[in-house]
Amino acid sequence: MAGNSFGEIFKISTFGESHGGAVGVVVDGCPPGIEICEHDIQAQLDRRKPGQSDITTPRKEEDTIHILSGVFEGRTTGTPILMLAHNKDVRSEDYNTLKDLFRPSHADYTYLSKYGRRDWRGSGRASARETLARVASGAIARKFLKETLGVEIISYVEQVGPISATLDYEKVSERDVEANIVRCPEPGAAIKMIELIREVQAAGDSIGGVIRCVIKGCPAGLGEPVFDKLHADLGKAMLSINAVKGFEIGLGFGAVHLRGSQHNDPFIIDEDGEVSTQTNNAGGVLGGISSGETITCRIAFKPVATIAKEQDTVTTSGSPTKIAAAGRHDPCVLPRAVPIVDAMAALVIMDHFLRQRAQNG
Repeated sequence: MAGNSFGEIFKISTFGESHGGAVGVVVDGCPPGIEICEHDIQAQLDRRKPGQSDITTPRKEEDTIHILSGVFEGRTTGTPILMLAHNKDVRSEDYNTLKDLFRPSHADYTYLSKYGRRDWRGSGRASARETLARVASGAIARKFLKETLGVEIISYVEQVGPISATLDYEKVSERDVEANIVRCPEPGAAIKMIELIREVQAAGDSIGGVIRCVIKGCPAGLGEPVFDKLHADLGKAMLSINAVKGFEIGLGFGAVHLRGSQHNDPFIIDEDGEVSTQTNNAGGVLGGISSGETITCRIAFKPVATIAKEQDTVTTSGSPTKIAAAGRHDPCVLPRAVPIVDAMAALVIMDHFLRQRAQNG
């Protein structure tokens, strides 16, 4: 297996490179009858596309999506859906000086080690441009989950460098997230984050941070009890995103500071007569299966690897050299990564819902 596919029933296979002709995805296993159009997909892609603000890459790509199969008269047919967006603003010459050396913290060396060759134009297949395909397919899953099950997925920037938002994730709305260019729903923290990103950008450097993903309304019972635990698949999904270096569910690493009596979530019967918990330290997953509580996880992104500051490296022939990267790059990937996190969460929940439906009818 080449590792270009994700999912068991709702399965996506992505294709394309940063400076190739197009980037796209084939979605297989999508239920028939879902009302979908290119506008629904485009709305999510517009949140991911480059050139959104002065704190993102200036590369100008409209990322116009084309649905070429699997949709007829405005609804999915149950057959494979092919979607693609053509690359337009390609400047491969920006990478001419980089083709014979290894960029620090990039996949140049590892791709060459694996394949014996590499596409040095904008990182080729290793580029985050591939995530366009994830957002496109995730938009279908997200729409189905919200309209059919009432599942709402809201991700947002919770931290940039040392600056953190401290708001209650249960109260965050998508409107709050989209209220500013950094996609942090806490206005005071957002202003500080934007200032920090601009400061780092002016210095020719980059910075990382944390995105919180919140999944509301997920029914209990999704997930498999051993290797395909729901939070394990969420972890795989998030860790497959470019620049992600950490994942935690619920309290995550914060749980090590507590005792069992503090971390356990006591069961209660709520006002509707349903089983729920008083707290949600587990993050909505117990034994690898959704509990019906809000699912919440945090995803850590490293600083963008391509920076203008001079760094030490070596050439492909093994000679020491210096590098100060040119080209067009994000000083902080988090604002554009929010819809990618949304999409990957939707793909996991969609796939596990269909698996549960197939098992139980």
